[in-house]
Amino acid sequence: MPDTGHDSAGGFVRDGVWFSVPRRETVTAPAQALVLVDAQAAFLSGADAVPDAEQLVGRLATLLERARDAGAVVVHLRNDGEPGAVDEPGAPGWPLFFPVVTSHHEHVVRKTDDDGFDGTELGPLLERHGVRRVVIAGVLSEMCVSATALGALDAGLEVVLPHDGHATYGLDDIPASVVSRVAEHALGSDPELVRSVDGVRFTKATG
Repeated sequence: MPDTGHDSAGGFVRDGVWFSVPRRETVTAPAQALVLVDAQAAFLSGADAVPDAEQLVGRLATLLERARDAGAVVVHLRNDGEPGAVDEPGAPGWPLFFPVVTSHHEHVVRKTDDDGFDGTELGPLLERHGVRRVVIAGVLSEMCVSATALGALDAGLEVVLPHDGHATYGLDDIPASVVSRVAEHALGSDPELVRSVDGVRFTKATG
């Protein structure tokens, strides 16, 4: 059966199966900001951390260092979970995993919904800094990472999503890696998907 369609930004269909176009090795342009989504103790440490949390922590640390060195804006999104949740304010899992560096370009934004732009200062903050292109990384892939990526797109921002820069839990009998990949696919062709954090670059924010 011949190809039924082709999208250079997304992929093509053959015999009822969608084949993704390979992710980019490097970004097409540097970003002025890094948004770390819910990089909190509950999800990145301990027995209930996401699978392969140690490796994810290393990759997020790489992004953090690179963004800081470039003078890009760094935003730590911290979720305020509901009472009884592992990320409830004040709970052992609520604190940010990475220490925040006091800087004009580094901020903590608290949120209560999946989308980090919904009801928070994230949008105005990025606008004040002149940010037009953001890298989004963290947890959980199909929830707050995806929702925040969509929020950024709705705000008119360009979004870079490194494939190995986000993670989640397995869903019933579905492996975590599959859940993450489906979450990426569901975002469509608007975010720039990069194979690895190694291909991500930053530049200094203007504001």
